[in-house]
Amino acid sequence: MSMHLHDDLFQPAVKQADAEQIVRPSMTYWQDAWRRLKKNKLAISALIIILLLLIMAVIGPILQPYSFSDQSFKETNKVPSLQHWFGTDDLGRDIFVRVWYGARYSLFIAFMAALIDLVIGVIYGGIAGFKGGRTDNVMMRIVEVFYGIPYLLIVIMLMVVLGPGLSSIIIALGAFGWMGMARLVRGQILQLKEQEFVLAAKTLGASNKRLLFKHLVPNALSVIIINITFTIPAAIFSEAFLSFLGLGIPVPKASWGTLTSDAVGTLIQGHAYQLFFPAFMISMTMLAFNLFGDGLRDALDPKLRK
Repeated sequence: MSMHLHDDLFQPAVKQADAEQIVRPSMTYWQDAWRRLKKNKLAISALIIILLLLIMAVIGPILQPYSFSDQSFKETNKVPSLQHWFGTDDLGRDIFVRVWYGARYSLFIAFMAALIDLVIGVIYGGIAGFKGGRTDNVMMRIVEVFYGIPYLLIVIMLMVVLGPGLSSIIIALGAFGWMGMARLVRGQILQLKEQEFVLAAKTLGASNKRLLFKHLVPNALSVIIINITFTIPAAIFSEAFLSFLGLGIPVPKASWGTLTSDAVGTLIQGHAYQLFFPAFMISMTMLAFNLFGDGLRDALDPKLRK
């Protein structure tokens, strides 16, 4: 005995209209990267610290009624108090004001050095990777010759020749700091130039300049941005190291490195706070940029996209 099953007994689990509906909104590459970056609490905390440092570098010196060069021998070596939040140095100058003035110089040097690395490294590495062949071989052999010499040694030699000063430090840090960026960009261009979109652009008559700067470099932008976030703390450390050796910004101006160098002599006298505050700012800034760079790398890496 057979039983006839009517169609009315069956209902589809999902309606056809609902099945074709797009539930998740479409997102661009950068929107998706920002979404995943926001989930990284450590990277967002580092970004907040960086923004606070930039804000304090602007408004910090005006929060106290002192100048970075004001000297008062009645106020020498004062411990932190309500009057002098970070204390005073051996010349009676307010350390809080000098630390945030120093932040302006240290951050400006770091960002300018990173900008030089970006411009020269992207152009040099992009041309080497795009041209390939003999051109690439010659250009990268030049980079490898200088890359084999310790970076700080070259910078110190340039500083000795140029003399101490703000522009001298920027030139010294940027003169050879771009080589790492150039090698990174060159590797990315070598991979990207074999993609189909490059062949399509060539077919449409795009010039070599347009292919490089309108198609190839923008597709390597995520790697470039990540490298910049690591270049900035490296430049801050290099500037602090040069200032510690006496090759930094001349007095009365002072960067974080200059402040740490001046404070070392006061450790014997028991004034450790004079060294703590500028050293803490250097460490905190480098840590924040490195943590933010790690977060960016996780957010922008296509292999980690879900």
